[in-house]
Amino acid sequence: MTVPSETLRLAADFPAATSEQWRQSALAVLRKTGAADADTGPEAVRELLTHHGHDGIDTAALYTGADAPTVPPPPGLFPYTRGGRATGAVAAGWDIRQRHADPDPKLTGEAIRVDLENGVTSLWLVLGDGGLPVTGLATALQDVYLDLAGVVLDAGDAAVEAVPAWFALLAERGVPSAEVRGNLGVDPLGWRARTGQRWGGPADEWARRCAADFPLLRAMTVDATTYHDAGGSDAQELGCALATGVAYLRQLTAAGLDVSTAFGQLEFRYAATADQFATIVKLRAARRLWARVAQVCGAPQVGAQRQHAVTSSAMMTARDPWVNMLRTTLACFAAGVGGAEAVTVQPFDLHLGLPDGFARRIARNTQSLLLDEANVGRVVDPAGGSWYVERQTEEVARAAWAWFTDIERAGGMAAALDSGLVADRLAATWRRRADALAHRRDPLTGVSEFPHLEEQLPTRPAAPPAPEGGLPRHRYAEAYEDLRDRVDAHTTTTGVRPAVFLATLGRPAVHSARAGFAANLFAAGGVASVHPPAGDDDPARLAAAFAASGARVACLCSSDRVYAESAQPVARALAEAGATRVWLAGAPADHPAVDDYLFAGCDAVRVLEKILRDLGVP
Repeated sequence: MTVPSETLRLAADFPAATSEQWRQSALAVLRKTGAADADTGPEAVRELLTHHGHDGIDTAALYTGADAPTVPPPPGLFPYTRGGRATGAVAAGWDIRQRHADPDPKLTGEAIRVDLENGVTSLWLVLGDGGLPVTGLATALQDVYLDLAGVVLDAGDAAVEAVPAWFALLAERGVPSAEVRGNLGVDPLGWRARTGQRWGGPADEWARRCAADFPLLRAMTVDATTYHDAGGSDAQELGCALATGVAYLRQLTAAGLDVSTAFGQLEFRYAATADQFATIVKLRAARRLWARVAQVCGAPQVGAQRQHAVTSSAMMTARDPWVNMLRTTLACFAAGVGGAEAVTVQPFDLHLGLPDGFARRIARNTQSLLLDEANVGRVVDPAGGSWYVERQTEEVARAAWAWFTDIERAGGMAAALDSGLVADRLAATWRRRADALAHRRDPLTGVSEFPHLEEQLPTRPAAPPAPEGGLPRHRYAEAYEDLRDRVDAHTTTTGVRPAVFLATLGRPAVHSARAGFAANLFAAGGVASVHPPAGDDDPARLAAAFAASGARVACLCSSDRVYAESAQPVARALAEAGATRVWLAGAPADHPAVDDYLFAGCDAVRVLEKILRDLGVP
C-alpha cells in the first residue's frame, strides 16, 4: 500500500535542532571526558572532534547541507560518480571473484570447482612465481565451463607464457570468443612497482586481439593495491591508478586503438578496507576521476570505470586471524555499496599461508550473505546524497587529482617510479600511519587492543613467496606482530613467557582500570602480567612478591591520589628488590623512583621495545 507523503510526519513533531545546540551538547560531553576544559568555548568543538586523515583531508563530526557540494547526476550518467550503470554493477549484484594462488594444479582445480559450485562467479588466478605454474593452467581449469565463468589472469612477467597458453586453451576447448569474459591481467607498470623490474611483453598485440575477437575480454589491469600495501593513502592510491591508466591509454592509442576501444581494455583494482565510508568514497571518487580523463580525451561516454575491489591485505592480521572475518565483511559491504563491479574477499588466514577450504568458504559466503540475504546489491549508490559522503568524495578526488598531476609533471608513472617520487611519497604516508598505529590512535582489535596471549593459531601450508623488490609491502599489525614473534621465540627457547609485575595499589575499584590498561598494552607485545595479592600496599611485601615472581620489570597501577601517597616508597622498594625499570600507569608526573610512564596515547611500540630489552628478549 502506498502511504500519502503528507501523512508521514516522522520527526516533524520534534523541534528542529540547530548547530549551536549540537555544539553546546558536544562541549558538555567533551568537558566530562577531559577533552575540553571550562575555558573551552563552543567554537572549538568542531576542531576538537575533527579527524585529520593521511591525505590532509579533515573529517568533521557533523555535516550539514552547507558542507555538501552539488549532488552528482544519477547512476549511469557522466561523471559516473554514482555508478557506471543505472541498474548497478550487474543485474544480480556484483561479480564474486575468488583468488587462487596454490602452486598445485590439482588442488587448485578442486578448490575452483568447489568455489564455482557454491556462489563464486569468476576466478582470479595468480600464475608464475608466487602462484600456479603456467603449465598447470589447463589442469586447474579442467572442470570449468569457460563460457560461463570469467577468468582474470595475474601473471606478472610470466604473462609472456600465460597469455598465449590461455588463448590456446580457449581454442582447444572450442569456447566461443563472444562468450569469453575476464581480463588478461597485463600490468607492466604494476609489475615494476611490485618488483622494480621492467616488463616488455606484447601488451599492444593482446589488446588489439581482445578488442577484435573477444568483446567481453579485457587485456589490462591497473592494480592500485600495490600502492595501498606500500602504505599509501586513498588519494595516493587513486592518483597512482589514474597515472597508470593514462599511461596505458597512451600506449594503446599509439598502437593503433581508438580512444573508446582503449578505454574498454582497462579494469582497475582497488583495496577495500574496514573503514567502510573511506572505501565507499574512494570508489566513487575513482569513477569521477576516470570520467574526467575520458572527458579530456574527448570520449566522456566511455568514462565509466570498471572496478575490482579486493579486501585489503595490509589491514589483515596474522594474530587473532578470526577478527579478519569482521574486517573483510565491512570491507566487502563497503565495496558493494561503493559500486565495484567485482569483489574479492580474501580469506581470514591470508597471512598464515595458503587458505583451507573453510577459509575460502567464509570468504565467498561473506559476499553471498551480503547479496542474497542483506540485499546490498539491490540498491544503487545508497550513500549518494549524503552530505558527508559527497563532501568526502569531492575532497578525495581533488587530492588524488593533485597527486596525479604531480606524477604527470614528473614525466608520467614510469618516470615517477624510477625516480623514487612514488616511493618517497608513500613512505612518508606510511610513517604517519605507523605513528598512529604505534600510539593506538588507529587500534587493531586482537593485536594492539584485546590481544590473546594463549591463542592457538591455525596452521596452513606455506604460501609461495611474493616477488621481491619494488615498493615495500606493509601490514598495519607488523610492528606488534614482530614483537609477538620475538617473545614467542624467546618463550619457546626458555620455557617461560616474559612478564611484568603489576603492583596494584589500593582497592580493586581504584586500580582495576589502569591495571587492565597496562596488562592489555603489555600483551600487545606478547608480555604477560603478574598480579600480587589484592589490596596489599605495603612496599616491603610488594617487593617480596615481585622478587618471588621472577619478573624483572614492574608497573605501578592505581589512581593519581594513591600515587601521590604511595608511588615513591613502592617504586623504591621494587627497585631495591631488583626491578630493572619501574613503570607507572598514568600521565607523566614527578614521581621519584619511577623510571617511565605508560598512558593512553603513549607510543605503545616504543614502550614495548623498552620492556623487551629490559626483559632480555633478543
